[in-house]
Amino acid sequence: MAVPLMTQKAEAAARADVAASSHKTDTLGLAFLASIILVMAVWIGGLVWAAMAFLEWLVS
Repeated sequence: MAVPLMTQKAEAAARADVAASSHKTDTLGLAFLASIILVMAVWIGGLVWAAMAFLEWLVS
């Protein structure tokens, strides 16, 4: 006879706990991804601005 290691209630609570921590990780990951995208956009904008300023200086 097999003895269940967890009751149904404990198993449901464990699943809910895993789902909650996964949701928190997803939110943190999305915030991290958004900050990386923002920094990269600013970096690329700075490079474009510097290239345009250099070309304007070169032409004048």
